[in-house]
Amino acid sequence: MQVTVRTRRAAEAPAELLALPLAQLEGSAGRLPARIAALDRATGGRIASVVAAGDFRGKRGESVLLHAPDGVAAKRLLLVGLGEESAIGAAGLREAAGAAAKAAAARRARSLVLLAPAVRRVRTPETAQALAEGLVLASYRFDRYRRRDENAAAGPESATLLFEAKAARAARAAATTGVVLAESQNLARDLSNEPPNTLPPAGLAREAERVAKEVGLRCRVLEVPELRRRKMGAILAVGGGSSRPPRLIVLEHNAPSRTRKGGRKAGARRRPTVCLVGKGVTFDTGGISLKPTASMVKMKHDMSGAAAVIGAVRAAALLRIPLHVVGIVGAAENMPSATAYRPDDIVRTASGRTVEVTNTDAEGRMVLADALHHAIQEFGPAAVVDVATLTGACSVALGHWAAAVLGNRESLVDAIREAGETTGERFWPLPLWDAHREHMRSEVADVRQTGGRYGGTITAAAFLWHFVGETPWAHLDIASTADTERKSALQPCVGATGFGVRTLVEFLRGWRSARIV
Repeated sequence: MQVTVRTRRAAEAPAELLALPLAQLEGSAGRLPARIAALDRATGGRIASVVAAGDFRGKRGESVLLHAPDGVAAKRLLLVGLGEESAIGAAGLREAAGAAAKAAAARRARSLVLLAPAVRRVRTPETAQALAEGLVLASYRFDRYRRRDENAAAGPESATLLFEAKAARAARAAATTGVVLAESQNLARDLSNEPPNTLPPAGLAREAERVAKEVGLRCRVLEVPELRRRKMGAILAVGGGSSRPPRLIVLEHNAPSRTRKGGRKAGARRRPTVCLVGKGVTFDTGGISLKPTASMVKMKHDMSGAAAVIGAVRAAALLRIPLHVVGIVGAAENMPSATAYRPDDIVRTASGRTVEVTNTDAEGRMVLADALHHAIQEFGPAAVVDVATLTGACSVALGHWAAAVLGNRESLVDAIREAGETTGERFWPLPLWDAHREHMRSEVADVRQTGGRYGGTITAAAFLWHFVGETPWAHLDIASTADTERKSALQPCVGATGFGVRTLVEFLRGWRSARIV
């Protein structure tokens, strides 16, 4: 969707649908905002009559459609409720824009105009960004494998946000940011929704290379010979049962210039390095510890952490975030076969630490162990954040309302949580104590793969803690939020959500103020 910002009068804006977000009105005598009151006068009082009749109160999620109003260029007006003005924030604005996009699609409207509301608690840039995000997120479709349906509702091709002239410049820049973020989240949705037969580890690597070429990232893909040379026994063990071998994918934004011998050029500008590490298990059968059939469905989404990392690094490049951002994806397919790893195996990881395998369905932490070690040894980051659909225990603990965040620095955990509050993606901190780390020690190897029945999300993070040393690190378990069966204003399709992309980017944009220690 193309989103533009303009300053023309709402009554003169030609569109198949003109959306008017409105805060909750106090009774039938509620005063309309000045710009909507002017539009109401142009229509001969059509809007005020709807309010007076009690058909629209401006409650959050409420909407009313007016057909062919006289006095305006638009074919339809859509009143969209924002709720009580004191409670309106970016989340409500995103939802309102999403509702407008959904209404436009349902009526086959190819052009949509939205009159940006003036909200006392929300600045112009935040308003423009939230509206743009909502429009693009709500327009997402994943239908490439369906025969074309001529009767299917198609979303609008373009959307225009109307702002006052004095706010237009700031609104344009913020709307552009919103489009980049939402398109990057939609990319993550696409990758996660892709069926596993078309997106094996090599396919995910090709998609990363395509994105890198599109936005100017440095990309390197490590194949099996290089993984063996680097002694990445964990990712090789997970991928060993599949005929489609694993890959380690490295994307870099603001990659430092290198000499021919591989060193940094003299005088090259140094930026802080932040590594984002994603679990990219393109399909997870559980391996030898085979999942029951019902639990195996939707395991194509087990690479949602990788998808979020690729989407976030894409956005970092397009937004020119002044950091050296490295995205690392451990991609593997976990299959049962004569060459699959087994319970009771002892696997040597790239760090040299050995792992006692207790459940081959705990494969994500194995992949991350090698990927985290590579991130820290190769790039020496100021911080590393991993994103993974790691444990079913996370869904038991938090339901589908939040993802878990754990780490070895409180300041880093707080920065992620605060970024999530800004984007509307909630993260809830869980404890990670020395006792948890000690609990993961093995009698026959350095570390055991699983920690027993209780506290599964925490013990999985405690396993990873053994592979990050003293580097500031946060672990995001998005198993409960990566996909959904419920549609909403911003989630028009069941399946992948793209959860985490906007939070990671918000975290990167706020790096200077985060003070990670």
